[in-house]
Amino acid sequence: MPLDNKSQALNSLGFAKTPSETRVVVAMSGGVDSSVVAAQLAEEGYDVVGITLQLYDHGAALAKKGACCAGRDIHDARRVAEEMGFPHYVLDYENVFRDAVIDEFAESYLGGATPVPCIRCNERVKFKDLLETAKDLEADCMATGHYIQRMVGDTGPELHSAVDAGRDQSYFLFSTTAEQLSYLRFPLGHLSSKAETRALASKYGLSVADKPDSQDICFVPDGNYAAVIEKLRPEAASPGDIVDMDGNVLGGHNGVIHYTIGQRRGLGIGGLEDPLYVIKLDADSRQVVVGPKEALSTRIIPVREINWLGDTPFESKPEWHVAVKVRSTRPPRDAIIRPISATEAEVELLVPEEGVSPGQACVFYDTDSSRIFGGGWIWRGC
Repeated sequence: MPLDNKSQALNSLGFAKTPSETRVVVAMSGGVDSSVVAAQLAEEGYDVVGITLQLYDHGAALAKKGACCAGRDIHDARRVAEEMGFPHYVLDYENVFRDAVIDEFAESYLGGATPVPCIRCNERVKFKDLLETAKDLEADCMATGHYIQRMVGDTGPELHSAVDAGRDQSYFLFSTTAEQLSYLRFPLGHLSSKAETRALASKYGLSVADKPDSQDICFVPDGNYAAVIEKLRPEAASPGDIVDMDGNVLGGHNGVIHYTIGQRRGLGIGGLEDPLYVIKLDADSRQVVVGPKEALSTRIIPVREINWLGDTPFESKPEWHVAVKVRSTRPPRDAIIRPISATEAEVELLVPEEGVSPGQACVFYDTDSSRIFGGGWIWRGC
């Protein structure tokens, strides 16, 4: 006699029913990570449905390498689904992606910020529209190949860093809400290395087992941000002045889009004894402001659009002592968060950081565990 829901053990996705009775939508990029997730769940007997998003022009994507969601990646995702015997669908999200991600990327860059479009894509496309599609398909949950962990704590699901710190993607997922987290699953977060993922791909006989990892932002070939911005906003290549912090003109440039905060090389300024770095980009005046390295150091960071994942309300304390990460490639540093409102705060770094830029994310980490408390967006001239 089958067990009722009260006594039946939870399956690996946390549901009190058999895998075959549990439908899971897997967001498939065509890479090895999401392919392994789909294959593993299919092998465990889950009712798997694979979905791949077409995010930009399919024809242009066919010739690209090193980016996700391109034409060949759609083909690879479909092939994995055929190999493992579960249905696979391609959804055209081109208009949504352009409106929600690409246009803001261009505007932010033109405004002198350093945007992180992968976060906006997760926030506004994958974990919003795609998640709703999964619910429309009556899926019990949606799984992805992200390297991050979802754990159930005393007050509900919690977000935790991946076991493999080198693969951890928490910086790109800080805006995942508590409601979304209750529906999402991240089966790879507990793995200790990418080698384990590839070993699983080989075990399942997947054609993508040796496929290289994606490196670029999917719509930015070869990391050439300036070329993409110039195509979207031709006026962005307007020339201007390179000035020091006192406003003295040191040289000229062919568009602020060609520079990033902290840049040292390629400034085209010669004859100076000490190296200069890009300190600020002023798109309105078309000025690139340069200065000494110490001018890059920042201690106080204004943060807004905060997504708080703590157990108690963000404003319930005057200060939160946490660690924060201000760049995806940097380790978390000790900091104090002082809430201004439910979605805005001032973050004080105990040790100043260099190259903190508007448009980047500031992600909050527990200093005593792997838990992530959310984060927000750095803004203004920090």
